[in-house]
Amino acid sequence: MNSRERILATLEHKAPDRVPLDLAGSHVTGIHKIAYENLCAKLDMNADASFADDIQQVVIPSEEVLNKLEVDTRGLYPLCSHNWNVKGKDVGEMLEHLDEWGLTQHLPKNDGFWWSMVGSPMDAPMIETSQIDDFTWPNPCLPERIAGLREQAIKHREAGKIVMMKGLCAGVFEMGQRIRGMENFLCDLLADPDVACKLMDKILELKIQFWDMALTELGDVVDIVVESDDYGTQASQLVSPDTFRELIKPRVAELISSIKDKFTETKKDGEKGYFFFHSCGNVRSILPDFIEIGVDILNPVHISATGMNPVELKRDFGKDVTFWGGGIETQNILPNGTPEEIKEDVKRNLDALMPGGGYVFNTVHNIQAEIPPENVMAMYEALREFGKY
Repeated sequence: MNSRERILATLEHKAPDRVPLDLAGSHVTGIHKIAYENLCAKLDMNADASFADDIQQVVIPSEEVLNKLEVDTRGLYPLCSHNWNVKGKDVGEMLEHLDEWGLTQHLPKNDGFWWSMVGSPMDAPMIETSQIDDFTWPNPCLPERIAGLREQAIKHREAGKIVMMKGLCAGVFEMGQRIRGMENFLCDLLADPDVACKLMDKILELKIQFWDMALTELGDVVDIVVESDDYGTQASQLVSPDTFRELIKPRVAELISSIKDKFTETKKDGEKGYFFFHSCGNVRSILPDFIEIGVDILNPVHISATGMNPVELKRDFGKDVTFWGGGIETQNILPNGTPEEIKEDVKRNLDALMPGGGYVFNTVHNIQAEIPPENVMAMYEALREFGKY
């Protein structure tokens, strides 16, 4: 099997020859530039790379590295606030950047691992809905956002790879928090839902406009659309399942429906497009809602969070959704474990998630800066040993 055949089989819940591997197919399944540079040094390879996401400092590895690791995915990264004109102004110990959404980001000059958001354009205890109307929003349909991506996608498909594509921005819930400030927006959902819904509707409108533009040009050569919206915490959720179902779920459903309709318009006969949804933490209580509204792929499979036991997830939902990630516990074992501990954890998670297909290997979120290259390679070697069907 080549990479495309391997992942298409597993997306249809059929067992391929081996568990497919993703690295850098998306901005949430990648590797930090420091970890990448250290890995390249260990492999005696050139560390040349471009940024998939400047804000997270996540890179697109070279084809040499991706092929060495036998990675099955390739990512497309349209120009957006996380990889476009990210330029820092010197403000003392920090670099400061103001992005197209009006968000202020800081990066420590000497020891920063990523940019952190420190300012929101509508940060006030209460706002009027007219402020949302009057705000200068980014133009999601600028043609330069997707310039050159068709050629990249065709090249990747001809090489037998699965093509994934990132969206315009984070989800309606997460972007609401960024634009209003987290505390303000979470209060809005309960105390001023008119403002919260108006803001989410505007973000949804921009997302749909972006995907309509992008998939008109690229829908026939993109296999997987990547969207994200974080609802889970380590133990529970940021909002109640009832609030999610009343205020957020209908908007995510509309986004998914619009994307899948566009896939239907653009795909050749016999081809499908898939919807990849990233939501960290414990999302078990709302996972049936994800499936109901058309989520095909759940990432990251946050196996160390409450309720996210991989054996139970596979048992209860494995026929309805493809699990993508969760191949190793990344908060403790991957950064601090011995090679043997890493091997044991990878085997345990593969035993839980790979039977019958419906599983793509990746870590729980991006490989962070402090991960030793020896541990990265121990993880991949364990996948090769135990990930065969």
